[in-house]
Order: sequence, then structure tokens, then C-alpha cells
Amino acid sequence: MSEVADYIDINKEQFKHELFDFLRIPSISTDSDYKNEVIDAANFLLDNLNNLDLDRAEVFETSGNPIVYGELITDNSKPTVLVYGHYDVQPPDPMDKWETPPFDPKVRDGDIYARGASDDKGQSFTHVKALEAYQETDTEFPVNIKFIFEGEEEIGSPNLVPFIEEHKDLLECDMVLISDTAMFAEDTPSITYGLRGLAYMEINVQGPNRDLHSGVYGGAVDNPANVLCEIIAQLKDEDGVIQIDGFYDDVVELTEEDRETFKKLPFDEEGYKDELGLKALKGEKGYNTLERTSARPTLDVNGMWSGYQGEGAKTVLPAKAGAKVSMRLVPDQDPKKIAKLFKEHVESIAPDTVTVEVEEHHGGHPAITDLTFYGLQAAADAFEAVYDKEPFFTREGGSIPIVADFQKILGAQSILMGFGLNSDAIHSPNEKFALKDFYRGIHTSSKFFELLPDYS
Repeated sequence: MSEVADYIDINKEQFKHELFDFLRIPSISTDSDYKNEVIDAANFLLDNLNNLDLDRAEVFETSGNPIVYGELITDNSKPTVLVYGHYDVQPPDPMDKWETPPFDPKVRDGDIYARGASDDKGQSFTHVKALEAYQETDTEFPVNIKFIFEGEEEIGSPNLVPFIEEHKDLLECDMVLISDTAMFAEDTPSITYGLRGLAYMEINVQGPNRDLHSGVYGGAVDNPANVLCEIIAQLKDEDGVIQIDGFYDDVVELTEEDRETFKKLPFDEEGYKDELGLKALKGEKGYNTLERTSARPTLDVNGMWSGYQGEGAKTVLPAKAGAKVSMRLVPDQDPKKIAKLFKEHVESIAPDTVTVEVEEHHGGHPAITDLTFYGLQAAADAFEAVYDKEPFFTREGGSIPIVADFQKILGAQSILMGFGLNSDAIHSPNEKFALKDFYRGIHTSSKFFELLPDYS
């Protein structure tokens, strides 16, 4: 396998240039103005797959953004790996916070700065380049591989599940390989075996039929902004416990073994606070920081709006107020059930002086991969071979809803082989991805494919 590794090392600059071309495409799925650019990103991936010696490579149209698919079947007796990634990205706002333009990738201090660098273009591209390394060195590829890249992950993947259900035979596999998570720390490889789910809601409070003069009407009319604050304040108590009836009914509590695993992780809480610019942390009482951020459910306001927000003063009593609220879920919470409980709870505490509407946006189930799964063991050894460190097994606070869907529809467990860092500022200005981990990601992917048949 030295030929494969040598090829990766020799072609690092070329791989970087190709990734930069990918990152220059502003494939923002949340904004319809970028529809053509989203399609350009899909075609970029298709061109890359067509440059490989695959049995099949094509784009499937959906009612939204296209799905890119490719496959190479080497031997039906060998394991089949389905590589999943997404080519859409978050909007770059606020633009004034970027040190360099978000779609003009630059390397500073060894990091690639661009929107999508870590989430998920840079990480998912590693597996395409790993396969290239095998083929360009005439090295027999050790497993069967399928690729599926979507362009709607950042908007809840509305068309992906129907596609998987319709194409179960096409996507049949022994495992799903995903690189859309983070390592525990720099130069500290880790494999994520658990992800939280998500229920995303919106609260809208309607008061009077127009904005009112606060001097004329203040004290006579309930203020929607005040009402919204009061509702939100009642969602959690002072210990961080969510006050929605039935919210915790299906939560699988952490075992003592689980909690011991968290304690073994090399977590620097003081460094964590310093990196965030905080003097103190806050969370659910009775759990440590890592448990709160990856293995306990949460409820957070993601945005609020109401009234006058321009320069100077305007004495207005607003007619409307709104908030977006996300809840991260853990096994065995169901996002539809939680959304229903949230809606009922908010409506039950809303006063009759205003009209309150609660809308469910999207959600996803939590997921757990069996730690004894042979794919995880192969991935761990691949990490150790490249990073020269035994990886940690961790749970992550974020959500990748499709992981649970792959398990439910295809019966396939997922291997979350992340090469990014939590400090990569995904979804924020100045998103980055370490150039060395882009390269090490390609090496780790190629090693994983090499080792996997020995574990099956």
C-alpha cells in the first residue's frame, strides 16, 4: 500500500487546488438565488466521479437540489461502503466578520479558510481522493464503494429520505461512511458513535393589529415582545431542566459506564471557557460539560425578533414578536413527539391577551452505533495508523438526521470518521479546516478501505 500513500503525498498540492475549486462555488441551499451555484457544485462532484473508473456515476434530479451518485463494485463477496456527504453550505452571514471572502479560499497558519471547508466539502472530498489514489496507482480497490452526495443537508434534507426509500436496492450496503463531524481535539483522532437528534420550532406572538405608540397604549395592551420573553423564560428552570411535560419520558439515562467514558476524555474546561471568551459555563444540573453537550437533551433560542431595531429610539409597542427554538434530542426521543409536546406546552402557558402560533420546521432522530461493530474497529485502526494515536470514541452534540434514516431504511450502521475540529467555526464566519487534516483524512480513508476486509 506504499504506492497509494506515496501518491497522496505527491499530489497534495493538486488535491488542494481541486478542493479550492470546489470551495469557490457558493452552493448555499437556504437561498434560492444560489440555485444555479448549487447545481454547479453537484456537477463539480459528478465530474470528479466521472474522472474515476467507476461502474456508474450520475445525477438524480429531485423536487429540490440534485443528488450525485457513483459506485464501483469490485467483488460482491467484499464489504460495501456507502460514502455520504453534502455539497451545500450555510450562508456566510455576517459578511463583515470574515477576514477573507468566504468563497475565496485562503490558507492562513496551516488552515483553509472558506465556507464549506470543514462542513462538509473538505471532509467529504477526502474519500473521493482516496479512491483516486488507488486507481491512479493501479492498486486493486479492497472493497465495494458507493457515493451519495446531497445538496440539501443544511435545510433538513427534505428529498433525501424519499430518495433512499425509493432506491433501497441501489444503496444497499454494509455500512455508511460519513465525514461531517469533529475530532475531539487537534491531533487527537476520535470516532463519533452517537449523535443527538433535533426538533426545530418557531413561536409567533401576535398582539394588536398594528404597532402602537408605547406612551399612548403602554399599560393597556399586552406587549408581544414581553409575552414572548415570559414564555421562553418558563421553558427551563434555574437548574437548566426543561419544563415541558413528558419531555424526558423516553430519554435513555447515562449509565455509570457511559459517565466513566466521558471522564476519561482529555477535556480542558478552563481552556474551553477561554476559547469561548467566557468566565463560567451553564447547563443542566447534575451533569458535566461533555455530558451536557453530547448526551443530554437541550432547548435553546436560536433567534428572536420584534419591534424597532434601527438606529436611535422609537417608542413603539410592537404588534408581533417571534423566536426560533431548537431542541437537541437523545435516544430514544422522537422529534415528532417532542415537537407536539412543545407546541402544546407553549400554547398552554400563553395568555389570552395575544395570539400564539407554534410551527414545526424540521427534525431528526438521534443515533447510536454499536461499539462492537467491525467497521468501527477498522476505522479506529486506520486512524491510529495515520495519526499514531489510538482514537477516542465519543458522542457529539450536533445532529445528522440522515444517520438514523440510514439505519432505519437500509439497516446500515454509520461510521462517523470526522477530521474537523469543534473550533472550525462551521456555520460561523471564518470557517476553517486544517490543511494537514485534509491530507491526513485522505490517508485515513485509504487505510480504512485497506483494513476493512480483514475485519468483516
